[in-house]
Amino acid sequence: MTVQNDRIGQAPTPTGTLSPIDYTERIPNNVDLASDRRLQRALERWQPKFLDWWKNLGPQLPTKDVYLRTAVAVGRDGWAHFDFVPMEEYRWGIFLAEAKEDRTINFGKHKGEPAWQEVPGEYRAELMRLITVQGDTEPASVEQQRILGMTAPSLYDLRNLFQVNVEEGRHLWAMVYLLQAYFGREGREEAEQLLKRNSGDMDAPRILGAFNEETTDWLQFFMFTYFTDRDGKYQLGTLKESAFDPLARTCEFMLKEEAHHMFVGTTGVQRVVERTAELIKEHGTHDIWEFGGIPIEVIQQYLNFQYSVSMDLFGSEQSTNVAAYYTGGLKGRWQETRRKDDHELTDSDYTVRLIEDGKIVEKQVPYLTALNLDLRDEYTADCENGVRRWNQALEDAGLDERLSLPHEGFNRQVGNYSGHHVSPDGRILSDEEWEAGVGSWLPSDETRKKVAALMVPVYEPGEFAGWIAAPQTGINDMPVEFDYVRLAEEGLA
Repeated sequence: MTVQNDRIGQAPTPTGTLSPIDYTERIPNNVDLASDRRLQRALERWQPKFLDWWKNLGPQLPTKDVYLRTAVAVGRDGWAHFDFVPMEEYRWGIFLAEAKEDRTINFGKHKGEPAWQEVPGEYRAELMRLITVQGDTEPASVEQQRILGMTAPSLYDLRNLFQVNVEEGRHLWAMVYLLQAYFGREGREEAEQLLKRNSGDMDAPRILGAFNEETTDWLQFFMFTYFTDRDGKYQLGTLKESAFDPLARTCEFMLKEEAHHMFVGTTGVQRVVERTAELIKEHGTHDIWEFGGIPIEVIQQYLNFQYSVSMDLFGSEQSTNVAAYYTGGLKGRWQETRRKDDHELTDSDYTVRLIEDGKIVEKQVPYLTALNLDLRDEYTADCENGVRRWNQALEDAGLDERLSLPHEGFNRQVGNYSGHHVSPDGRILSDEEWEAGVGSWLPSDETRKKVAALMVPVYEPGEFAGWIAAPQTGINDMPVEFDYVRLAEEGLA
């Protein structure tokens, strides 16, 4: 059975266990918010501030309505409804995955105990910090991407940008709910600060460095959604294992939405690569700037940049804080329950790479202190999958060039490699060697200007800018040429 609408297409009827979302409330939710009037009032006081933030720092391009998906139920299958929605009327809300009966803690010194439904006093500060940092990344990415609608390569891509934006806004709501529901006055104060910090603000920047970088163009947006949102996937995956059950359930549902963001990045970069290959073959040259394309070496430079700043988001390779988080049950490992060990790690080691005497060496350290690196290694293996897919497009086009992830020590500001210069192929460099090569490894201001010059908006249904290929399929079984975004009149000026 399907739910059919001639205008908006079809979506599958949900099956299995469902946790319905109540859209009759001012704040849609599936946490029975109405039963806690004090919390409901606190969130309703925060809501206008969020809407002001969205108006001032959300998407800049004026729109009438956008073909967006909105979650209507939370279950094993996940389910969303697609419809045209004015973005300022999008129903942001609070959605947790369904509770697992008799859930127990799977790791650390509390392994086997019942999962926590309230915050233990001994872990209050640590949990609040974890939630605050995660919450800070969500509005930051919206702020970084707010001007991109002005240069969208198609309505299809514009709609995907806006879908990412509204869901990042909803993920902010998810963290604010946890702060206000479980951390009292301090939590409410942190929720206020999430709207007062702004990406790139000199006086009140976002907490993590990658979320203060300027998003200059759509190629960087695709790299961001591939690499940086993938970091988000892995961070959420560790929090999904948390002994604090409301946090675990919140992150489990967020991961369902995060998958689309990475899809946007994976396919976006691939379509750039495909178009670049087409232009190279058509014109018989790799210098395709004058033909409206982005050269392969520039795509590699953007990849190098976004991958390296995203690697810094994992923190130092060795950390006593992350060891305490694991031992206390606050953060697990990626796919913790699939690991074949004792899930306590007190007698286990892990291999860490670092620079000693001008060489990269390996060293065995206590596993508990190396959990950031464990997670980062999982991330790197995942990132390789997309690069292989992009390289297949180059191979299919008959080109010899290949994209690659740079060495883990390249362009690093955090951890064992900070303070050192490492080339993309893993050579340790002097200051002079770094300065001589960095212009070919990372996008210069001049290169970013040349890419930005290609970003001419295309707002006709089914039409695409000359630097990117069309997708193979549309959204929710709709055709590629569907009018996914209806612009406000002033947006066409």
